[in-house]
Amino acid sequence: MNTITKEQARQFILAKQGLIGEYRFAGKDGAYAYVRQAGCIQYDPVDVCGKNAELTLQSRVKGFRKEMLRELLYKDRLLVDYADKELSIWPTEDWPYFSSYRDRSRSLGETFEGLEELKERAIDYIKEHGPVCSDSLPIEGEIFWHSSMHWSGNWQKPSLAARSVLEQLYTDGELIIHHKQGSRKYYDLAERYISKSILEAENPCGEEDRFLAWRVLRRIGAVGLLWDKTSTAFLGLYINAEKRKSILQLLTERGAIRPVMVEGMKIPFYYRAEDDALLRAVIEGSADLKPRMAFVAPLDPLMWDKALVQALWDFQYSWEIYTPAVKRKYGYYTLPILYGDRFVGRIDTAADRKEHVLRVKGLWWEPGVRQTKKLEAALNRALQNFAKFNGCTAIEGQQ
Repeated sequence: MNTITKEQARQFILAKQGLIGEYRFAGKDGAYAYVRQAGCIQYDPVDVCGKNAELTLQSRVKGFRKEMLRELLYKDRLLVDYADKELSIWPTEDWPYFSSYRDRSRSLGETFEGLEELKERAIDYIKEHGPVCSDSLPIEGEIFWHSSMHWSGNWQKPSLAARSVLEQLYTDGELIIHHKQGSRKYYDLAERYISKSILEAENPCGEEDRFLAWRVLRRIGAVGLLWDKTSTAFLGLYINAEKRKSILQLLTERGAIRPVMVEGMKIPFYYRAEDDALLRAVIEGSADLKPRMAFVAPLDPLMWDKALVQALWDFQYSWEIYTPAVKRKYGYYTLPILYGDRFVGRIDTAADRKEHVLRVKGLWWEPGVRQTKKLEAALNRALQNFAKFNGCTAIEGQQ
């Protein structure tokens, strides 16, 4: 088993993700290509300076604009909103792989008395009237859920019937999100937007263990390098240490992944076999590692495993959005700043869309970072691009 340095591990991860060197992804086609490579990107509705999925793309896709993601989702239908790593966005072509997830949803739905009738009423209404949200679907009352897919735990929680029925049909795969207005979701029939060949395709995995292995492989590809350790990068897979080890062993035996040791670390890391050439280029010093500055999304694949980030980069990051203001060390929506193969600081910005101003509320450099003219120029370029991405024409605040 080969051994690489921590620096090489960092460089490999960043090169794989398209966060170092010349841009590998550009425009709408590049945004789609990156999501296909990552498998999924996480969705979060909070929009301070761009939503998480948009931020994930702007950091690595040259010329990315927010409408590109909307078009890929709601016009081209090449991407869908659906569960994976929490709420996610992933390629529509992967729909068949999640058939067991949808089957489980339908089975659970059948345990709720009267739900099937409400589902039929909702589908009939949507067939006649088109896309609906929970406020426009004429189903009244409340539903009490108990140990369902939508809420965890053995307790009951009331929910407005219209919203519950739409969410159940969405999880069943009968509906997809037609579009969003802010955080409000509008649903329509999946069959109107996803081809029959995809909707009716058999699950390529066949059985649950193969599906789990496929998802583990996908998560490794999203990060680039993952260790044989409990990791938040595997969130949503519900695998324990024993299952994880057996899957990693299976994927290794199949030749899908390769193990590698990192100096100073006692456990193996794994990368996709298709990335052999990239790892060799990093080791040999021939990889494109030209420094580039990026503001990284809180739920970016690079940040999925914060323990791994701390181990490889010696950078500790906590998303303080849910931390009470008096207890925050930095800011409400502070983003890590990546430059070259290092995290050099963090920045807290907010887009004032009425005034078209990007406000820099806080900027913190990491200890030991020298504020050179080169770093200052990189920051100015990054801020200009970030302002443009947010529809702002001016930048104000700490720089």
